[in-house]
Amino acid sequence: MKKDKLIYRIATGIMCLLFMFSAGMYFFANDMATAAFESLGFPTWLIYPLATLKVLGVVAILTKKSIFLKELAYSGFLFDAILALAAHLVVGDGEFPPAVIGIISTSVSWIYDRKLFGLN
Repeated sequence: MKKDKLIYRIATGIMCLLFMFSAGMYFFANDMATAAFESLGFPTWLIYPLATLKVLGVVAILTKKSIFLKELAYSGFLFDAILALAAHLVVGDGEFPPAVIGIISTSVSWIYDRKLFGLN
């Protein structure tokens, strides 16, 4: 059980850091985020709403106040990472490793969240 909690905390920590870092980049390095979105073919109006949702998703997962919001945040993070992986692979810019880390850390965190805390 102690090992399971450690795995959960590490995976959740990596996932939260990754998504908070990207949200921070969207808010505070908007020129760089805009260039990245344009190179991937995404509309730039998505930057601020996506950053806001990433911050709220981290809060939902860490506070565990609402099962629905927590599960929604996990699914949103997984979809975001999968779509980012696909976009980076399609344009061939080599910037896909964070997306892979996001997919793995989100999946492991979700699996161990359910294992340790159930759907309570």
